Amino acid sequence: MVGRGEDGVGNMVRVLRGPVSRRTWRAFGYLMLGLPLSTVFFTLTITGVSLGAGLLVTFLGVPLLAGVLAMCRGFGHVERARARALLGLEIADPAPVRPSKPGGMGLIGATLKNGSAWRHVLYCVIHFPWSVFAFVVSLSLWAYGWAFLLYPAWFWVFPAFTDQPGLQVFQNGDYALHLDSPADIVLTTLTGLALTLVTPAVIHGLTAVDKALVTGLLGPSRLASRVTELESDRGVVVDTAAADLRRIERDLHDGAQARLVALAMDLGLAKEKLADDPQAAARMVDEAHGEVKVALQELRDLARGIHPAVLTDRGLDAALSSVASRCAVPVRVRVDLPARPAAAIEGIAYFTVSELLQNVSKHARARSASVDVWKSGDRMLIEVADDGLGGAGHSHGSGTGTGHGSGTGLAGLTERIGAVDGVLVVESPTGGGTTVTAELPWREQAGADGSRRA
Repeated sequence: MVGRGEDGVGNMVRVLRGPVSRRTWRAFGYLMLGLPLSTVFFTLTITGVSLGAGLLVTFLGVPLLAGVLAMCRGFGHVERARARALLGLEIADPAPVRPSKPGGMGLIGATLKNGSAWRHVLYCVIHFPWSVFAFVVSLSLWAYGWAFLLYPAWFWVFPAFTDQPGLQVFQNGDYALHLDSPADIVLTTLTGLALTLVTPAVIHGLTAVDKALVTGLLGPSRLASRVTELESDRGVVVDTAAADLRRIERDLHDGAQARLVALAMDLGLAKEKLADDPQAAARMVDEAHGEVKVALQELRDLARGIHPAVLTDRGLDAALSSVASRCAVPVRVRVDLPARPAAAIEGIAYFTVSELLQNVSKHARARSASVDVWKSGDRMLIEVADDGLGGAGHSHGSGTGTGHGSGTGLAGLTERIGAVDGVLVVESPTGGGTTVTAELPWREQAGADGSRRA
């Protein structure tokens, strides 16, 4: 009940502060500036497109249309800067026009085929009527609201300088209604207060439409944004693969390879002593046998780090149970999936849980942890929780998501999951444990014939 009361007071304060807040005035300034700018943009665009289309029967229409498109892209730059300055809307610039052939004709052709340029033309055309509507509505509400609210301070102008006792609101023949009585003045003030409090919400609603127009027509296209995102994800995948290869090379060179070289030297010495001192040779062979076992264990650990056999053979449930059994605290594992996910998704899920449980063992100081994996719609969700110190990502010794010690940490996990259009969310209040939720796209594992296995 206290929380609801505090929310109600907070909402009331925001409503009362709305008419004088900087955000409202900046939005109002955006709408006021929009009409003169859109008038210029609309006039030049319509004139240029009409003239260019009319001259297409001659060669002059082609470069003229290209020039109009370039001009509209310039208008878009102005509009993005205005939205950024007054609305705080960050919109990336569209991709520049890249001619396929050098020279002026190549640039003209690329400009005429540029979809972003034509969206800028569309914006200049449709924004004009919208800006007229937004300008009239916002200015009328703003002016009438403040005028009525402050009516007690200026209604004396009418009897002092005119033959009217107050503001005239109605006249029919000889009958006229003026706002001159105390009751009329109070009612007018209350009406002005209501309009003044409602106007900020209307202004923000109008600017929301402007934001949608700027975002949809003046920013990068969805295809261009998706290409940029895929290029970034490809870079992350390449970097991650290169880092994994370097790790494997380092582990082989410093671990199993060095141990096998020492083993070969010991066996060589044992061979030389076999005839002269059989007992010493037997001891050396016995020691070499122990080194072989250690080398085999290191190779198994390395293979498990690349891709565990239990994941390939028995699936995610068994693989995560194996990882949980090696954790320093008791871990409850629950996997509820209708089928095995694709191998790439399954591998990312495995290494994500492995990394997070590793951090639980090293940093969380938890008594227990849990791993839950389930399918929701077209997404696979992974939740790793512990009851440790919390504060993940903020200080050393935090829980599930700190990423100190071995592994790539939160940053590496976020990049690896983001590379397949996944999301990583960390909730880790200090002293309240840590919950990390990973969301991955759901794709079922293909069968031997290439079909999706149920």
